[in-house]
Amino acid sequence: MTGKALAQAHVVILQGGPSPEAEVSRSSAAGLEQALTGLARQLTRLEVDRDLASNLLALAPDVVFPALHGPPGEDGTVQGLLDLLGLPYVGSGVAASVTAMDKTLAKHGFRAAGLPVARDVVVPRGTAPADASALVQSTLGTQVVVKPSQQGSALGVTLVDNSESLEAALELALGFGDAVLVEERLQGRELTAAIFAPAQQDAVALPLIEIVTPAHSWYDFEHRYAPGASEHRVPAPVSDADAAAMKRIALTAHECLGCRDLSRADLILTQEGPVLLEVNTLPGMTPTSLYPDAAKAAGLPFPQLARSLVQSALSRGPRFP
Repeated sequence: MTGKALAQAHVVILQGGPSPEAEVSRSSAAGLEQALTGLARQLTRLEVDRDLASNLLALAPDVVFPALHGPPGEDGTVQGLLDLLGLPYVGSGVAASVTAMDKTLAKHGFRAAGLPVARDVVVPRGTAPADASALVQSTLGTQVVVKPSQQGSALGVTLVDNSESLEAALELALGFGDAVLVEERLQGRELTAAIFAPAQQDAVALPLIEIVTPAHSWYDFEHRYAPGASEHRVPAPVSDADAAAMKRIALTAHECLGCRDLSRADLILTQEGPVLLEVNTLPGMTPTSLYPDAAKAAGLPFPQLARSLVQSALSRGPRFP
């Protein structure tokens, strides 16, 4: 299949699955289907379920676009299946997907690469919330952000500013069954840096986006996906020095994780400088998503972006031909 043109290809777009972000995934898949209509020979949206492997074998697509968010679509599980089936696909492979999805594991890589990250405490799964609260307070205090280690779209994330709410936040995050990452709560502006890195091209950082939410709110699940709930300022109104630093951080994070095709780094710009929060290997492609906005600002409209990403996977071919 390597080198096959998109116009000759059958593209399967994966959507849904058991993730709490399944509806967001279906919205991304619908957007991609619309963007690729008329560009590919055939398009099929396929639900991630128990019949996924047999359905893929029956469809025999030339390339797969996993429009998936959260586990098992973003954590390397689906990527491993696609590798075993000999199907090329858009996005990072198994190792990068596993590492990026596990926020604790990713931070080890970021620290090793010398990237600026927040101080943190890792609470093992199964820890009693009261014990976890005591550990966090003794290390970081109460001005913290509590998040499940392996969820996306801010699911299970709580901003905490007092001891009374800390234990409840830990109980919520531990309920996802993952270890919990608790980070110091940094004050600053929320920004994101998207990386566009199709096969056989140098990775480039797209224009930065500043995310602005109403007063006394933050970029939680609702503000990510509800139309009009947040404002995307692109290009972000920051100094040239800060912009260069954040793009450099995003590129380094993309490379140290071993990402392919695309990624999006989330950052906080503090008074002391930018701090890397996490990297998303399959950014959303919904009407309110950040990655398409960054691409558009770079002169890459959505249909062209989708085409480039699918063509990248086609040119790379399957891992195990």
